[in-house]
Amino acid sequence: MTALTDAATARVYKAHAKPAWRRFLLTREAAIIALLILVVVVALASVRNFDSPLTVTYLLRDIAPILLIALPMTLIIITEEIDLSVASIVGLSSVMTGLLTQSGVPFPLAALAAIAVGTVAGAFNGFLITVVGLPSLAVTIGTLALFRGIAVGLLGTTAITEFPEEWTDLAKANIPGTPIPVIMIPFVILAIIFAVLLHFTPFGRSLYAIGLSKEAAGFSGIDVGRTKFQLFVLSGAVSGFAGVYFTLLYSNARGDNAMGMELQVIAAVLLGGVSIFGGRGALHGVIAGVLLIGTLGSALRLASVSSDIINVITGLLLIVSVISSSLLAWLQVRRAAAIGKKKGRSAESADPA
Repeated sequence: MTALTDAATARVYKAHAKPAWRRFLLTREAAIIALLILVVVVALASVRNFDSPLTVTYLLRDIAPILLIALPMTLIIITEEIDLSVASIVGLSSVMTGLLTQSGVPFPLAALAAIAVGTVAGAFNGFLITVVGLPSLAVTIGTLALFRGIAVGLLGTTAITEFPEEWTDLAKANIPGTPIPVIMIPFVILAIIFAVLLHFTPFGRSLYAIGLSKEAAGFSGIDVGRTKFQLFVLSGAVSGFAGVYFTLLYSNARGDNAMGMELQVIAAVLLGGVSIFGGRGALHGVIAGVLLIGTLGSALRLASVSSDIINVITGLLLIVSVISSSLLAWLQVRRAAAIGKKKGRSAESADPA
């Protein structure tokens, strides 16, 4: 444990001792961005209608919920935790939006109530993990089924499809003069907030410290439990907002909305360079990872590739990402150990006594 911690510390110090251009260009995040650019160039050259403004619009609309949820998920995984209940919170908030709207509640109040429900669901996860002390994987697997069951139980097998037209039109609208959906405006605002929070504040640095060693972070004065609780609350709130958008986009409130989305979110976060073992990752890499998966899927669909093959390719990308991350970490530990042995031999040869 001590050797691994020392190696991780040496890696962090050495990384920040490098020139700025190396820290930004020779990284996994830069590799994902380069791969995204390559996929876009290849798709433009070989896939018909990929450069259509309509394609860009539908691509961004489809991945907008994943982009939103990936923001807090990045922070959670950096602390070596995980939240598998996000998609079921999307479904639960969608059902709450539909039921409240159907009962005559003004849509803005219904949307706020749905986001509040998502926030409470995230707080429930955080309570079980940080106060009760249960592992996040077990807790969120359980609440995934719990929240999904509540959503399906409230609405049954029916669907609510009547929503105010001005709100559904807004969810499907584009920024005037561009093919970019309006939903990208709140996403960009949230992305800036989360990026500043993660990369430019003491709170963000505490997340990396917790991911590297929660014991050391606790001894250094970081309230590990409160920090993780706040992250799960944020995850629930953003998932609730994504549920409201999902409902308006498809004009459909159902208990099984967003089924399986949690796997797409986690795949994009890991592909974007965040370590599943915590302590490493950057938000721009995650955004590039989501765009890469979305762009690749859109290009393959336009090329008449079946959804099964697309899922296989996405799964392979995720496996390669995790394996490469583990392999690089193992190589860094071995290299640090070899350097330590070499320095030890040099010290012995310099001092024969």
